[in-house]
Amino acid sequence: MLFHIFALAVLAQTTQIHNAWADEITTPQQASPNVTPTPTAGQEQKAADPFAFADFTWLNGNSRQSEFPLDSKYFTGEFTFDANYVYDFANPQDHTLDGSTNSGRTNELQVEQLGVGGDFHYNNVRGRLMTQFGMYSTMTPRNDSSPSRGQWDLADAYRYISEAYGGYHWDVWNGINLDAGIFMSYIGLCSYYNYENWVYQMSYVSANTPWYFNGLRLQTFPSDKLKVELWLINGWQSYGMFNEAPGVGWEVLWRPSGDISVVSNEYYGHDALGIPGRMRVHSDNSFQYKYYDNASNALSKGAFSVTLDIGCENGGGVSCANGNPADPSQNFIGFMVYNRLWFSKDHYGLTVGGGGITNPGRYLVLLPPINGANAYSGTPYFTENPGDQFRAIDGSVTFDVMPNQFITFRIEYNHRQANVPYFAGNGGMTPPGGNISPSGSVVSGWAPDLTRVENRITTALMVRL
Repeated sequence: MLFHIFALAVLAQTTQIHNAWADEITTPQQASPNVTPTPTAGQEQKAADPFAFADFTWLNGNSRQSEFPLDSKYFTGEFTFDANYVYDFANPQDHTLDGSTNSGRTNELQVEQLGVGGDFHYNNVRGRLMTQFGMYSTMTPRNDSSPSRGQWDLADAYRYISEAYGGYHWDVWNGINLDAGIFMSYIGLCSYYNYENWVYQMSYVSANTPWYFNGLRLQTFPSDKLKVELWLINGWQSYGMFNEAPGVGWEVLWRPSGDISVVSNEYYGHDALGIPGRMRVHSDNSFQYKYYDNASNALSKGAFSVTLDIGCENGGGVSCANGNPADPSQNFIGFMVYNRLWFSKDHYGLTVGGGGITNPGRYLVLLPPINGANAYSGTPYFTENPGDQFRAIDGSVTFDVMPNQFITFRIEYNHRQANVPYFAGNGGMTPPGGNISPSGSVVSGWAPDLTRVENRITTALMVRL
């Protein structure tokens, strides 16, 4: 089974070791060349840093940085900025965009994400903090219904944090890390940070699966080409626990050469709020291959990615595949494929691709924000009941201008369509005069304007230091 990209957040005692493992996705150029000095008498030879044997900055979902200007002996700072302008051909009157985790409004210039933080590293103790200001701080928490169970408003407590964890590194094999806190999941191949992706609006497989986990992870590196990671977490992209059982999962990442990355994530949990008897399983698998690399030519690189996901829910009135009206099927099948070309020594990029999903029961479909609806409130205008069908496809063309490794200018065309009205039409999703309490409720004499097709153009500026 194939295996998926996730974060290698490995920080060591020295700056050199940290630079190989500091980020959630390993950036090999941070590491020293694959040459180990001859140890002196009585000195033990250090194992090679994970995935430092080749340049993996070409990967979808991975940082393309080779320099880190905010690096120091004990702390490597990081600054990320992402702003966009989305033109929706439907021109919704309330400027609302639906079905996306990385864009929320149209026909406006918006700061999507502003992150300040970095990695701490001293004496094998490690930690990472990244903030999230801008649209992410409201769009991400609204898709988690777990804070509605109990008090202390977890959505507000965590809304300005994208990553926050501490841990320890052991010099065993090619490294072992144990971390506790909020960390990236990378189920669905694409990164939470758009700067690291080949596309801005990722396909449904990525947009409808978790961006973060809250709990424990154990990263093990049996070799410099293999990572096995275990999770014990609150649940499926949740700050709290939906029922009484935690979620469990694992990831295997294998990079046999500098041209291939194979990754898989497997997950099991009980993630239907208030339905403890319903269990969820999910398998996410990606393969990436760099098929061309010649910096001396106008076409400098070529690579593609293929992602396949399958999962289901069972129990509590649904089944994985029965299809019985009294016990309807509730599953998820999705794919996405992208091809990426780089030009003029990687200063320009062109990506073409797309994907599709089928998700009866809609348990992973992003709920439209009709009248302020969120994952807990739901909305009668777009139900997510057992048996409710949802199928969708999308395609995109993305062009990047990358003057250097710290900034990307992007323009992208997206076409998306579904089998049911889902996207924002010209009338929008907001009642006249604004949202009416309670959120997600029926508004007398009004209905949202939903359409089955969406076409839009996104322009974005992204910075990473």
